Amino acid sequence: MRIDFSIEVLQADATTPFRTFTPTADFYTPDCDHVPFPVPPGGAIEGETGYQCVSNGDCHLIVVHRPTKTLYEMWRANIVGSTFTGGCAAVWDLTRSYPATLRGDQCTSADAAGFPMAAMLFSADEVASGAINHAIRFILPNSRMRSGVYVRPATHAGGPTGGANLPPYGVRFRLRSDFPLASLPSEGARVIARAMQRYGMILSDGGNIALTAQSDRFTTHKWTEVGVDSHSLTALQVTDMEVVGMGATIPLTYDCVRNP
Repeated sequence: MRIDFSIEVLQADATTPFRTFTPTADFYTPDCDHVPFPVPPGGAIEGETGYQCVSNGDCHLIVVHRPTKTLYEMWRANIVGSTFTGGCAAVWDLTRSYPATLRGDQCTSADAAGFPMAAMLFSADEVASGAINHAIRFILPNSRMRSGVYVRPATHAGGPTGGANLPPYGVRFRLRSDFPLASLPSEGARVIARAMQRYGMILSDGGNIALTAQSDRFTTHKWTEVGVDSHSLTALQVTDMEVVGMGATIPLTYDCVRNP
């Protein structure tokens, strides 16, 4: 398994300006939230050096607004000068205990499965502390996911096209408890693997790099410091994983019904 380190999680305070955005064709109603976004000066979107989506990638914008305990996430954000456009945006109340259907059943978010992305990204700071205390975001190509369905905790699926014997969006995998952690190349890699044993990883989106970590651009500790790079977990194989209580499949209709 390879690791992607391109996603930024920005922090906003009471001085951070909010900006309105113009929705693009990647904004879906009623799934997405059309609200002003906090944009910290000097920040960046996924895969870029600033806020302009030059690469035409996913360009996620993720901001934690600490004064209001709110998480703002946007897919396909692009800010050029005074022009701010964006795809699906999802606002999460960090003081709320969400129901099983999260923001709403059949509803997407900035992540295809309808999840808050920041909650499942692991950071160099967490690894340096010696523990990651949450499940990890996991992705597969859409051709390797079961089409037409998802399972909880997902509330949505992107465009899966695979057969009935493949895993659906929302499934939780766990690294088997007897995996030889000592075989991994660093203690940092072992910290990640222990989280995969205890909390597992949840299938969240379609893509080609299995695991998603937070960029270390704005963190205290750095990935080189904790001995983790994109190939630190390549020893992990499909046969090292087990499915954790998948639950009933839910037919995918794309008919989003938002929760109050």
